[in-house]
Amino acid sequence: MLNFLVKPISDLLMFLSKIVPGHDLGIVIILLTLIIRVVLFPLSRQSIRAQSKMASHKDQIKEIQAKYKIKEEQSRELMKFYKEKKINPFSGCLPLIVQLVILIALYQVFIGILNSQDTSVNYIFLGFLDLSKKNVVLAVLAGISQIFASILAMKRTVSIPQPGASEKSAAMQKNLNRQMSYVLPVFTVFIALKLPAGLALYWVASTTLGVIQDYYLYKKFSPQNINTCK
Repeated sequence: MLNFLVKPISDLLMFLSKIVPGHDLGIVIILLTLIIRVVLFPLSRQSIRAQSKMASHKDQIKEIQAKYKIKEEQSRELMKFYKEKKINPFSGCLPLIVQLVILIALYQVFIGILNSQDTSVNYIFLGFLDLSKKNVVLAVLAGISQIFASILAMKRTVSIPQPGASEKSAAMQKNLNRQMSYVLPVFTVFIALKLPAGLALYWVASTTLGVIQDYYLYKKFSPQNINTCK
């Protein structure tokens, strides 16, 4: 179904394995993760910029929510306000969808490579870690990296008003997000323990790079700086 992505990613992975010293699959996975993050950077930048712009207008958004109690009217007025301020409230959806599609394609590529035991690829990362086997340490590191990602996401969610949401539903959403920030890292460790270490390494690398990237973008497009940044 995702052959249009699986083939080019697989070809890129094999190309990187040929030029990386020792054909180390771990280094190849980290490089591939970095390349994907660079390619997706414009989408992430656009998404966080739009979200920060919404956060900078949160008082005005709350006023509209307080003034218009009927959901249809509230949504209509909010959309009118977003259009006036040139804010796209749905800009965060596209990067998530694209990342999910790429993640599924990467999973297929990594599973294929790790199960094939291709002799042209060195599965021993840094000379001691077999990426074709399960690894507890990498699974735990995947969970720890997810903790930092969840904390960053929590801060972002709290600062952005939820369009069309009542105070009660907003509080419920906040509590749900807090619970997910605890559950997701545990779930990540559980899943990573059942997969080859190569996939856990990708998760650690991708999540860590994502946290660094998002932290930089949140600082750059903070509500205080959003009007001076392009």
